[in-house]
Amino acid sequence: MATGIHHVEDVMGMAVSLDVRDDIDASAISSVIAWLYHVDATFSTYKMESPISQFGLGLISADQLSGEIRDVLTLCELVREETSGAFDIACVPAPNGSTLDPSGLVKGWAIERAAELLETYGAENFCINAGGDIALRGYAEPDQPWRVGVRHPSDPLASAAVLTLGGRAAIATSATYERGAHIIDPKTGDPTAELASVTIVGEDLTYVDAYATAVFVMGLNGAEWLLETHPELDAFVIGHDGLTWETPGFNGLRLRNP
Repeated sequence: MATGIHHVEDVMGMAVSLDVRDDIDASAISSVIAWLYHVDATFSTYKMESPISQFGLGLISADQLSGEIRDVLTLCELVREETSGAFDIACVPAPNGSTLDPSGLVKGWAIERAAELLETYGAENFCINAGGDIALRGYAEPDQPWRVGVRHPSDPLASAAVLTLGGRAAIATSATYERGAHIIDPKTGDPTAELASVTIVGEDLTYVDAYATAVFVMGLNGAEWLLETHPELDAFVIGHDGLTWETPGFNGLRLRNP
C-alpha cells in the first residue's frame, strides 16, 4: 500500500498527472496508465494503425469496430445533435488525413473513466490533470478543497481565476493559447476565434470537455445556450478584449483572497 501517490505519464500526446491522496495499492496507478495507453492505441488520430484512423480513412467498416468505439461515436453524435452541429467530429480535419476526429470527446471520456477506475481501487481523494482538463474527487486534504487555476489566455504565467472544488468535479478549458486557432467551426470549416477561452465546470468530464469545445465554437451565443440547456454547469468566458462573462455559480467557486 502507498500513502499518497503522485505520478506523471506522457500519454495521449500530453502529460497526464495523477495525484492520489489516499492509501491505495500502487497497482491502481498501473491500471489507470494501461487504460490511457489503450485509449491512445484505439482512438489516436495520429496513429495510422489505430481503429479510429482505419475507420476514418475507410479501411475498415463500422461493423468491424468494437462496442467501445461504437459507444463513443454514439456519444459524439448525441452531443452533435444537442449542440446543433457546433460539436461535430465528422467535420474536423484529422492528422491522419481523414475528416473524423472524436478527440474533443475522447479525452474527457478517457479521463472520467480513469477516475472511475481509481474509485474501484478505493481511492476517494484524487486529481487527474490531462493537459488542463481535470477530474477531481474528494479533497486535497481533510476539509480542504482542491485549488484549480484557470490559465489566463494572454499570460501563461498568470491565472484568470483560481477555483476551490471538492467532492466530484470536472473542469475543462477550450482556448487557442497552446495550439493557436485550431478549433474548427464545423459549419464553415474555418478556425473559430471569437473567444479567447471557455472554461466549464461540472461533474462529468466527458461532457464538460465536449461542451467547452462547442461553446467556444458558438462564441458568445454559446454562453446563452449553456445557461438555457445546462443550468447545472458553470462557465467562465474570456474575450480577446479581456472582457469576461461567468455564471453566478462559477463566481461562487472562486477562491477568495488567494
